[in-house]
Amino acid sequence: MGIRIIKTAAAVIVAISLAQALGLHSPHSTGLLAILGVDVTKKRGLRTSFQRLAASLLGLLLAAFLFWWFGFYLWVAGLYILLLFSLLARLDLKDGAVTGSVVMFHLFAAQQLSAELLLNEVALLVIGLGTATLINIIYMPRQDKHLLELRERLESCFSTIFSEIATHLKDTKHIWSGSELLEAGDIIQRGLRGAQRSEENALFGEDTTWAVYFYMRRQQLDSINRMVQCVAQVYETLPHGERLAAVFDELSEDVKGGDCTGRAAKTLDALEREFKLMPLPATREEFEVRSALLQLLVQLKTYLAAAAQDKEQTDS
Repeated sequence: MGIRIIKTAAAVIVAISLAQALGLHSPHSTGLLAILGVDVTKKRGLRTSFQRLAASLLGLLLAAFLFWWFGFYLWVAGLYILLLFSLLARLDLKDGAVTGSVVMFHLFAAQQLSAELLLNEVALLVIGLGTATLINIIYMPRQDKHLLELRERLESCFSTIFSEIATHLKDTKHIWSGSELLEAGDIIQRGLRGAQRSEENALFGEDTTWAVYFYMRRQQLDSINRMVQCVAQVYETLPHGERLAAVFDELSEDVKGGDCTGRAAKTLDALEREFKLMPLPATREEFEVRSALLQLLVQLKTYLAAAAQDKEQTDS
């Protein structure tokens, strides 16, 4: 049983009980309004409750005018739906269509218009939506534990990927399925959704730490995918490929602790200088492999640059 179901049940009970205690007509309608008011995040709950309240008050005025002008006929209710839904769509208040219809049918069922009846509808709206919004704000489960688990799984995937790349550079006959690439992509998407929910639950200020982290990892995964394409072109083991493999072995361990980019970046700079000083390839095969290794080095530097940028933002 999810927390949202529990909160919805609590909101329904509190709303109906409060409406009954105040002696309102049709108190059970607050239960329906409470069900509609409970949402997945605090900010979204506040936003949709405001939209529903505004749309319902607008609908109440429109219904009162139409029934006063034309009378309580079924075709007037249909006209109300046509006018209200079009108006709400234009005002971007579509979430209030259902609650706006509820107050209209209350008036239609009563077959009369009075100040007491209109105030009763306003009170039902405030109690139903207000109770749901209050309960929604009081408790919302934090995403930190879930996001931390995703982070650990993602870093484990990256570690395996780097280890597999290093193994291939040392032994080109090594075969890897690449399943960690797909898993990493799925984890990043789930992490971004979780980070968005975490931001939506922060009513005062925004904590963008998780969003920045998973965006950074998505950039890095793009670089890793390009690295894998380069590695696929390395079909011969060369000494500088083995040197590059040592960097990936190092990163395979560093990524578990948050990407210690300093040593790896310095090693890559040294390797790049060595590449420029090396004599030209003697064979076409060596040329192709060295070209792939150089592209791999460039993509790895892009990966490390993204990690360094994220570290600067975090420290600041």
